[in-house]
Amino acid sequence: MKVRFWGDYALFSRPEMKVERCSYDVITPSAARGMLEAIYWHPGMKWIIDKIYVRSPIQFTSVRRNEVKSKISGSNVLKVMNGGDKALYLCSREEIAQRAAILLKDVDYIIEAHFEMTNQANAGDNSGKFKDIIVRRLKRGECYHTPYFGCREFPAKFELYINEEVQTAYPEEDKDLGYMLYDFDYSNQEISSLCFSELVYAKGF
Repeated sequence: MKVRFWGDYALFSRPEMKVERCSYDVITPSAARGMLEAIYWHPGMKWIIDKIYVRSPIQFTSVRRNEVKSKISGSNVLKVMNGGDKALYLCSREEIAQRAAILLKDVDYIIEAHFEMTNQANAGDNSGKFKDIIVRRLKRGECYHTPYFGCREFPAKFELYINEEVQTAYPEEDKDLGYMLYDFDYSNQEISSLCFSELVYAKGF
């Protein structure tokens, strides 16, 4: 199925930017999967991203955002769990810091995806049941939580895309976007990341 997501701003942070955030040129497949899971998630199925279509020209803008410059220490959490006396909070007035962020603006994507059944599906679960639920939720605009473009302050609107063809912003252009996060592999006990090096605007990936 195809689902359209659009909004004013997006921020898909590059991991190599350590302090101030800088967005990838397009949405990552893992972010696209998360947005679909915001609409419908079930342990008996998993989303597989097939293609991402870019419908609006890629535009960047820069803003300054208030962030905190530290985080709660994991060692302090363990000490409190074992009966220690440590403060488990951050005072935003003391920890606040202004940092620049390079965002995408006026984003519009079509995400083409399918789902596969998992071994956690119940006896009464089947692909037809899940498809009917997903389509019904998309038509009604229902979701578990509001999908967002990378950060929660950038919410996304969504709808079921019913047209066969998708008009993209770059119908005749192929462009190498460099290395980009594909998704996380949770099949083993240790989480590993999967990367790919090339995306094509007009044809997905």
